[in-house]
Amino acid sequence: MQEQVIAFIRSFGLLRPDTTPCGQPLSVSEAHALRELSRCDNSSQTELGNVLQLEKSTVSRLVNQLKGKGWIERNRDPDDGRAVRVRLTEPGQRVAGQVAASRAAYFARIVEGIPPTERDDVIMAFQTVVKALGARNQSTEDGSRDERL
Repeated sequence: MQEQVIAFIRSFGLLRPDTTPCGQPLSVSEAHALRELSRCDNSSQTELGNVLQLEKSTVSRLVNQLKGKGWIERNRDPDDGRAVRVRLTEPGQRVAGQVAASRAAYFARIVEGIPPTERDDVIMAFQTVVKALGARNQSTEDGSRDERL
């Protein structure tokens, strides 16, 4: 399994830090943040970090990068002065839309390369791996380790 995951990461293009697998000129984390903010605009920075499963300091740097590019605005939460809310700007909405269109086209090409009779099995396999990763991540957070994978 290890070799297949490594091959997947390389083939999918996840080692290129400044380009998404679908060919957009931004990092994968920026693309994911834009996606989540387009789905749930005006999220708190904490909520964004939870959805992306990133550490607080990583989210802070990511938000600063997106703000520096003019794609988001950051404001204090009016109900909680300690919380920061982030939302897409108009340019950020455009970029998020471009990334979403590229992503959809990229995945459509991948799906076309999978025989129709195997597509449901591929999706189920990904769901199983994601579930196993979630369980493993949960166990490592509480101090126990699962070395089977």
